[in-house]
Amino acid sequence: MKRLLSLAETVAAVFLLLIALLTAANVASRELFGFTLPDWFDGSRMLLGIALFWGIALATWHGSHICVDLVWEQLGPRGRRWLGALVAVLCAAYFAPMAWMVWVKVGGLGGQATSDLRLPLSWFQTAAAAGATAAAVFALWRALVALTGRKLEDSAAGGSELTEASHGS
Repeated sequence: MKRLLSLAETVAAVFLLLIALLTAANVASRELFGFTLPDWFDGSRMLLGIALFWGIALATWHGSHICVDLVWEQLGPRGRRWLGALVAVLCAAYFAPMAWMVWVKVGGLGGQATSDLRLPLSWFQTAAAAGATAAAVFALWRALVALTGRKLEDSAAGGSELTEASHGS
């Protein structure tokens, strides 16, 4: 699981870096040379989609979604574990169909491509769909960890229990 988590973090970071580099290169070429990079807008949108899906997967694993702790604070350790499991199951119930629909979108792209360089949109959409799938897998894994009372194998959480690391998210 640590390798999959490391891969997800690397993918999200690389695509965020690519967005920043593409945007900076476009601004520099426009200001210095008077032309824009081909497909910079389409490319940045596609890269952003990939980074978002992989970021959602990471937020799901780390339990760092936006949360309200009104109920969480009133529960004991067992109640927190069950609430964490319920939230993880609900996330999985949302992310699994979302991932499926993104894969359906990938299958329906045909030969669509970007406007200037004619890069196939399926390349970008497939990377985004893999991120959506990772979000569903991470949510299911968190639910399993919470239900069994095991500890997260996440070095960032320091091996803390799922319920203490997630704060009910």
